[in-house]
Amino acid sequence: MKKLLVVLMLSGAATPAMAQPLPPFGGPVAPTFTATLSNTAPLAFGMGIDDAQRALGTPLIYIKGKPGNEVFLTFRDLGGSGLFPHHDRLYLQFRKGRLTGWRADWGENWMWR
Repeated sequence: MKKLLVVLMLSGAATPAMAQPLPPFGGPVAPTFTATLSNTAPLAFGMGIDDAQRALGTPLIYIKGKPGNEVFLTFRDLGGSGLFPHHDRLYLQFRKGRLTGWRADWGENWMWR
């Protein structure tokens, strides 16, 4: 058994590694790692209330704050397990009418109390 394992390890070490070739000079460049990450919230700092509502595709619900400095809530449907729908809460902070921050709140799962 040990001999078979040693033979397999040595034969694997003898095969050349197949790396991805470099792109041709002046040709298309592969995107950076951060460019390939998915953005789960298509938001950007400085967006207006209407822009954020349009980007998320869901209505914003007023929570608190003075006009121009409000906190809004929206529910995002991100699918689920197939058995239960999954709605995540997303809080958005606006100051002077511009988006300054957001926070996702997954809450507690009331099913397993």
